Amino acid sequence: MKTRLGCLSHKSDSYSDFSEFLPPAHETTARCQKLSTDEVVRWSESFNDLISHKYGLVVFRTFLKSEFSDENIEFWMACEDYKKVKGSTKLASKASKIYNEFIDVKAPREINIDYRTRERTKRTLLMEPTPTCLNEVQSKVFSLMEKDSYPRFLRSKMYQDIVNRTHAQSQRRSV
Repeated sequence: MKTRLGCLSHKSDSYSDFSEFLPPAHETTARCQKLSTDEVVRWSESFNDLISHKYGLVVFRTFLKSEFSDENIEFWMACEDYKKVKGSTKLASKASKIYNEFIDVKAPREINIDYRTRERTKRTLLMEPTPTCLNEVQSKVFSLMEKDSYPRFLRSKMYQDIVNRTHAQSQRRSV
């Protein structure tokens, strides 16, 4: 715990300070080799393009972890999984887990939502869970990430390095 708190107090804009969150160098290089510059640049055109791309989602999650603010993307992903659950018993169980992990005011990874949304979500999620009962709150969290985290990600050294690496890879391939 002490180490994490120390890391927080010395937080910088450089993701190299957070190497514990990043995949090993050989994996990062392998991923960059699989990405084209066009794909990586497309991430900057749309938040949806970023999180719907396999590697874009991985990189964005890593970035948020480096900022100690990954609860929103983790919640968004849990909602995506929740929509795929079949059966009312499994739906109720998953709803309860999501509530306890992200929505409850005492949740370990509480998401930042207003009181009304929290209460409305609590009522529907715990009393009558349906595959669509998280749509409203998921949409709000998506908007929050799009307006806040996504622009920071695009300005980050992490994203800029990936753009530069994929560009360098494509230059080497064309030679």
